[in-house]
Amino acid sequence: MSAPIWKELAGQPEAVSQLEVAVRNRDSGVHHAWLFTGPPGSGRSNMAVAFAGALLCEAGGCGECKSCRMVLGGTHPDVTVLATERIQISIEEVRALVTNSYLGSSVGRYRVMIIEDADRMTDRTSNVLLKALEEPPANTIWMLCAPSEADLLPTIRSRVRRVALKVPSVAEVARLLVERNGIEPNLAQQFAAEAQSHIGMALRLATSSEARSRRRETLLSALNLRGVSSAMFAADQWLSIAKKDADALTIERDAEERAQLLATMGLKEGDTVPPALRSAFKQLEEAQKRRATRSIRDGLDRIFVDLLALYRDVLVLQLGSGSPLVNEDLHRSIADLAHATTPAATLEKLESIELARHRIDANVRDLLTLEALAVSLRRTD
Repeated sequence: MSAPIWKELAGQPEAVSQLEVAVRNRDSGVHHAWLFTGPPGSGRSNMAVAFAGALLCEAGGCGECKSCRMVLGGTHPDVTVLATERIQISIEEVRALVTNSYLGSSVGRYRVMIIEDADRMTDRTSNVLLKALEEPPANTIWMLCAPSEADLLPTIRSRVRRVALKVPSVAEVARLLVERNGIEPNLAQQFAAEAQSHIGMALRLATSSEARSRRRETLLSALNLRGVSSAMFAADQWLSIAKKDADALTIERDAEERAQLLATMGLKEGDTVPPALRSAFKQLEEAQKRRATRSIRDGLDRIFVDLLALYRDVLVLQLGSGSPLVNEDLHRSIADLAHATTPAATLEKLESIELARHRIDANVRDLLTLEALAVSLRRTD
């Protein structure tokens, strides 16, 4: 039976088993670098944090001791997590992380350095990390998280031990929502399906009526695409939805960060900021702007994923595969679209959505990309 620290990692028994072997054999040495790969929502960073907790726990991951609670709560002094607020991880962030990796552990047997979204490093930045992996400090363990091995340089891949995560099943994600968050089973099943087994998104749909409303608005606008004018309107609507989604995630956090900075400086909201302190507030504002940009990109990608699920449902009905629909609540509208077009046309639409994702990654203007996509998704019947 797995240690309690792994209990919230849905559908990853093979990965957990691999890591537990390393934890049991830690007295004879643990490999200094690990790479966690898997699709969005598979729990890469959560798996890395749980592994760190198990390594630092005297009982191998009891989930209850002070060490486990600190690791899971993000407050353990020997675990550092780099979760960038930028589109890319900066070379300065990695240099600082590498410098910290040489400081040694404070209270545990290891110092653990975790890089989320390691695929966001440029080659130049990756080479800074490579030097630390080539000559690792004693008892320092690196854990990198990325969608796939191909997202990292071959020289880095050759120095890491791989842990492959898979997409958990809808049933496994639903079970987690029920057991961990107290969601009603039928609703948990629905949200897990709509999130396509993305654990974080499933929880968001389960707890935010606004998130559910934005998702439905995205799908309905796609189902109603008929002319160029409606395509232009839909593109503008999708960008607005992405921005609202980003605002929902960042506005409250921005306010909390500003309040914390004011309190640290001994100021209250409305006080005049002394000239000597203005640079700190400017740095905060710049960091928040970078986070907002990334949040919009993430919001756009969620729209693309939802659209992929929509046209996947259309294709399911066209081919008569009998597979359950992701968007069962829109069955009638999806069936209407399926009857009005062909499987070949639906495949072309799926390709158009993937092309839009690549264009956003290549920094093509958001609205221009969405307009081209909406035009390609129009119904011509």
